[in-house]
Amino acid sequence: MKLEDLKIKIFADGADKAAMLETYAKSYIKGLTTNPTLMAKVGITDYEAFAKDILTTITDKHLSLEVFSDDLDEMERQALKIASWGDNVYVKLPITNTKGTSTCGIVRKLTAQGVKVNVTAIMTLAQVRDVVLSLEKDVPSCISVFAGRIADTGVDPVPLMSAAVALASANAHAEIIWASPRELLNIVQADAVGCQIITVTNDLLKKLPFLGYDLSSYSLDTVKMFREDAVRAGFVL
Repeated sequence: MKLEDLKIKIFADGADKAAMLETYAKSYIKGLTTNPTLMAKVGITDYEAFAKDILTTITDKHLSLEVFSDDLDEMERQALKIASWGDNVYVKLPITNTKGTSTCGIVRKLTAQGVKVNVTAIMTLAQVRDVVLSLEKDVPSCISVFAGRIADTGVDPVPLMSAAVALASANAHAEIIWASPRELLNIVQADAVGCQIITVTNDLLKKLPFLGYDLSSYSLDTVKMFREDAVRAGFVL
């Protein structure tokens, strides 16, 4: 399979401004996502200033920006503020706060007001079902299922992701995101089960040229790498 064969939309996941703008310029990148953890890793201290700066350039592709309050009322206030920054902005909301309280009530209120949401950190079909039932059917929305983290527990995420796509099909404006992919294969898997979107970090984006690469050629490349590294290291026996 080649990149041009994919039906799934590839979103770049990150918070480094230069990398975000570089990926935004690529035609095969259909949207971008970020979160407070990624922002903190690159040293961002002024959330609003960073977001508004990025939005001066990224105006015509999906951009997900996440709330960070743990209080539900404050979460709603933050969501409305973030949504006001641009028509292409989707507000990321965790499926629960840190106490395990569902945010579906907020999702219902926000989407009723026309706010585009991206409900995140989802890992069960029950959570997918609850979000689907909470969404306004005329408002675009995303449901981010953390397939990579599910796989980290030893569970095959493919059947769950397929079932999530089926559940979300009840809402024509809801899209399932395969979140936290671990390898290039996940893009092919996500495409095969009908996920509309996959979020991909910069490290994984660099592997896209290998999609569909001839395995015999890849084998020879690997042999050459071993040989070159041995010569460079000056190994002798």
